[in-house]
Amino acid sequence: MNVTWLLASFAIGEQRGRVFQPAPSSSLGRGESLGIPDSGVGAEPEQQLRDVDRGALIVRQCEERWRSGGRRALVAGSTSGFVHAVDPDHDGAVLWEQRVGKGSRLGGVHWGLASDSRYVYAENSDALVIPVADGTAGAQKTLLPFGSLLLSGASGGGLFALAVDTGRIAWHTPHPGCGGGRPGCSPAQSAAITVIPGVVFSGGLDGHLRAYDTESGRIIWDVDTVMTYQTVNGVTARGGALDGPGPVIAGGMLLVNSGYAFVGSMPGNVLLAFSVEGK
Repeated sequence: MNVTWLLASFAIGEQRGRVFQPAPSSSLGRGESLGIPDSGVGAEPEQQLRDVDRGALIVRQCEERWRSGGRRALVAGSTSGFVHAVDPDHDGAVLWEQRVGKGSRLGGVHWGLASDSRYVYAENSDALVIPVADGTAGAQKTLLPFGSLLLSGASGGGLFALAVDTGRIAWHTPHPGCGGGRPGCSPAQSAAITVIPGVVFSGGLDGHLRAYDTESGRIIWDVDTVMTYQTVNGVTARGGALDGPGPVIAGGMLLVNSGYAFVGSMPGNVLLAFSVEGK
């Protein structure tokens, strides 16, 4: 495998092994909040270490309006809360950058962007997790040194549509909120997102899968996956947080896993299949 350059705080030249640094004015190489203050995970930036983790997949964008000028772009998000577009044909030069979240170890863009011919779609996590006593309502036990963790219902979430050529925010839809004040419900949208013509899908740590109109950002479909299910293989199953991989759409079906037991989020063990006809 030939490595042309690396999208991070540096890039490696394929032929001569040169290291290309991003422009000093770019946030591409700046650390953002890591999110381990004394009071929990995701508190104020001055209490935190720095992080520019790029766990999300990178989007290749060859938008038609750019081709006349020979321009291509790779677009990536990070836990810093920034989305960047870089030019793969000019040593990874930064084309644009846009902030979509505050950023922390549990913040910003976690698992993946999506794009179509007009927009790059970015989800925002910015989850806030608080260490609490075992047995606290809504808290989840963890093997981490923190013990039991409780997700805050007051931090995180939101879906953004960014213009592919400039990074301008075309629309932003905030999370609708955790109705009823359910303990441990978080508005963070950490899972990778999926787009089909006209609709972009985003799952949340609250267990909801939502469909958004790509033109306006309006939520056009919302399903709560946190419930007990009768499964086709007879195993008792329950939904939980939606995190990690995004929905897979093929053959008229939408497939999504529900349940993600990590740093305070709701466990679960079910793979759900949706179709327009419900068959």
